[in-house]
Amino acid sequence: MTNAQVTALQDGLIGFLALWVVVLVPQLITQFARYGGLRPRGLLTTAAVLLYGCLTLAVVLLPLPGPGTRRLPQTVQPHPFQWITDIHIELLKHGEPLSRWFMTQTFQQACLNVLLFVPLGVFARILWRRGLTGTALIGFATSLLIELTQVTANFGTAPYVYRIFDVDDLMNNTLGAGAGWVFGALLLTLVRGKRSTVDVQPARRERVHLAQPR
Repeated sequence: MTNAQVTALQDGLIGFLALWVVVLVPQLITQFARYGGLRPRGLLTTAAVLLYGCLTLAVVLLPLPGPGTRRLPQTVQPHPFQWITDIHIELLKHGEPLSRWFMTQTFQQACLNVLLFVPLGVFARILWRRGLTGTALIGFATSLLIELTQVTANFGTAPYVYRIFDVDDLMNNTLGAGAGWVFGALLLTLVRGKRSTVDVQPARRERVHLAQPR
């Protein structure tokens, strides 16, 4: 992870804290009015979604171009799996053997693009109850919106295009959303399995107690 990405995450965290304070107050008022008390699960869910959204936007849009920022020689990358070729180019540039492909910045960036959308897939499965196809479409649409934002210089609000529209990012982001859906489905299965075990055990004890002779 680069220094710019670390700084972007810090800015995203600050943005989350500011936004959460704004959202938290009306949510607390709504919970007290509707349920007569706090619903910690709802508060944590809202916080998790807001945190993910703020960090994601920060990573894909920040830092904004400054006076000394160089313009990109290429603003669109239309070739699928170009990151594989870029790994080979990076290894040759630094004189590294092919066995160290997993240490390249290109590979790590591709992994980050996958991991970036894993939480979105988890949310789609657990919170929004979407299927795998629906989750993949959500991931693709979200990634496409981000890429369009980047290639249009934040819809004309930035002085020039400072992030590449990358087809590989669309693919990796969608893959990450699908992986998140699978993880969310497994997590739900484990939770439901534990609940079933807890519910069955007291029933068995009760039957054994009733079966004992008096």
